[in-house]
Amino acid sequence: NMRGDPLMPCSPCKARILLKKGKAVIKQYRPFTIQLKYATGETKQDITVGIDLGYQHVGISASTEKRELYAEEVELRQDVTKLLAKRRELRRSRRGRKTRYRAARFNNRVRSNNKGWLAPSIEHKIRTQLSLVEALAQLMPVTDIVVEVAAFDIQKIKNPDISGKDYQQGEQLGFSNVREYVLYRDNHTCRYCKGKSKDPVLCVHHLESRQVGGNAPNNLVTLCVTCHKKLHNGEIALNVRRGRSFKAETFMSITRKTFLDRLKTAFPTVRIHTTYGYITKDNRIKNKIPKSHCNDAFCIAGNFEAKRLGGHFFKKQVRRHNRMIHKANPIKGALRKRNQAPFEVYGFRLNDKVAYLDKAYFISS
Repeated sequence: NMRGDPLMPCSPCKARILLKKGKAVIKQYRPFTIQLKYATGETKQDITVGIDLGYQHVGISASTEKRELYAEEVELRQDVTKLLAKRRELRRSRRGRKTRYRAARFNNRVRSNNKGWLAPSIEHKIRTQLSLVEALAQLMPVTDIVVEVAAFDIQKIKNPDISGKDYQQGEQLGFSNVREYVLYRDNHTCRYCKGKSKDPVLCVHHLESRQVGGNAPNNLVTLCVTCHKKLHNGEIALNVRRGRSFKAETFMSITRKTFLDRLKTAFPTVRIHTTYGYITKDNRIKNKIPKSHCNDAFCIAGNFEAKRLGGHFFKKQVRRHNRMIHKANPIKGALRKRNQAPFEVYGFRLNDKVAYLDKAYFISS
């Protein structure tokens, strides 16, 4: 690819000749990009970038009216919530050990001091999506960006017949808390033994951990204390699945406005457009294009006469650094063992792509 060249992208043969003659330099290896060392005029193509946002994957496609220039699919990180919960656990433990008599500061919350604050897991995804577009704009002169947005009515998904005041009168109407509703829903009976244990004390059990599944009613079941202890000791197995989770729908509803606002701030001279999922699906079916994140992004861009690349780049987001200096539990002899590996070992670093026996691998440890 040559930024600003009306014939972008050029052929591999022409790229080799330009590099050999010293008329171009390598700008980037993946995707392989060269940049001319001399001016070629101000003629530029109109390049449209289609972005298919998602909770786990992001599809991006850049195309002109004649051909698709770039396509990629990115897998976002899903471990941010788990790592933050682990960090909170360690910090809370250290606070109890080191500052035993220090007063609690529950009201010192970042969300109350910063307007527009988003949870770190959501903030990370938005920044990653924005960085992907910025990286693409460094390679080619983007003129239009089309983003597929969505606002989900979760109550409508649960109950298609809901309307009017029914939105204010949900399933927990008349109950003081979630626990009371779950006990009433299960008829104050253990879901495992059906009352055979004769244990009068009931508790509410999370099917998925609170960290992952939250306190939604469809993630809670009623168990007696006897069955609850046996379950956590591994003596019995509970054959109950939680109801549908709406994490992805909630994420899309939260982020759509924030992402568009940040996109307009980052690209003030680029035209920003929005589209919707039903339009993308209709265009994909009309043009007989199979379902995938990259194909959705191509349909979102709207250049259906463009010649497809026939392939795409795949990226997977990984954590950049492990900040935990020492292992949580000391080894024998009360010695603290380092948790971090050296930054560089024999010239290699973590997540480097290497060739071994004519195959490509990534260094994971």
